[in-house]
Amino acid sequence: MKEPGVEIIPAVLPSDFPVPAIIASAGDKASEHFLEFFAATIRNKNTRAAYVQAAAQFFRWCEQYGLRLASIRPLHVSAYIEAKPTTAPSIKQHLAALRGLFNWLVIKQVVPENPAMFVKGPKFSRQVGITPIMEAEQMRLLLDSIPITRKIKVPKIDGGGYKEVPDIKGLRDRAIIAIMGYTFGRVSAVIGVNRGDYRLEGKRARLRLLEKGNKEKLVWLHREAEEYLDAYLAVSGIEEKDAPLFQSLDKAQRLTGEALDRRNMLYAVKDRCRDAGLSEEFCNHTFRGTGITVFLHNGGALEAAQDMANHSDPRTTKLYDRRKDLATLSEIERRIAFEKTR
Repeated sequence: MKEPGVEIIPAVLPSDFPVPAIIASAGDKASEHFLEFFAATIRNKNTRAAYVQAAAQFFRWCEQYGLRLASIRPLHVSAYIEAKPTTAPSIKQHLAALRGLFNWLVIKQVVPENPAMFVKGPKFSRQVGITPIMEAEQMRLLLDSIPITRKIKVPKIDGGGYKEVPDIKGLRDRAIIAIMGYTFGRVSAVIGVNRGDYRLEGKRARLRLLEKGNKEKLVWLHREAEEYLDAYLAVSGIEEKDAPLFQSLDKAQRLTGEALDRRNMLYAVKDRCRDAGLSEEFCNHTFRGTGITVFLHNGGALEAAQDMANHSDPRTTKLYDRRKDLATLSEIERRIAFEKTR
């Protein structure tokens, strides 16, 4: 029975989360525990979404070959992995999803054994991250290029013509990009903050971010990021502590009260980069890598970068460090020269 004052929110809505036919045909118990695995054992929304897709793709493949849940063997999982035209990291993620799911189904006595347990994935290691990063000058260009005012038409009854008003979308995007770059925050953590997560401590501002793994982190804001955020708040008028700090806009450029999502932020980043004459390959994660690289290039300590980025292992932080890439390019340009013959 629901206790007074306690709101129970389902982790996954069945209408948004269809059970694969191969699971449904195995009975209600199988369907229940299939949903239970994603709803009860995975707290991170992004991980859950990735694992849902991995499971859905695998079971569609099984259905094509007429397999039943109880008849799936390691050979089938291996054949699926071999036939999948994707990258090594994606394959490893798919295997992790299948191992976790089948392990849960074994525990719940839906299937007798885990067919994915001993299937080996491809060997893969990465020394440098693949996220495209900006140079400091490009980051400066992008921030300075974002318009923070716009012109609107004045009705004839009010004198006609045009007047300049604050561009809340530009102010919002500039603030988000600056915060990601200066705090090394992930996009989901930055756009997920509420108004109450931003506060002054003494004369400086701090922001509460809920990072990967539900790790709470209080970060100091660089003076410029604080200035950009204050400019956005002055126009947005958001005051309620529980209100999303960065909200989506309707067609009339008014705040909707709903938090901006990662996909729409990605579209905004692509648009801003294109308008600034920069590559559209840059993405939300670019600013995290750019911030770390510039920080280290300017003499910042790896340990400090690791703490700011909320990494448990310094090797993860090093993946974002592109100083060696820039130094190698500089050496190539300086040391290797094939003179043209006249």
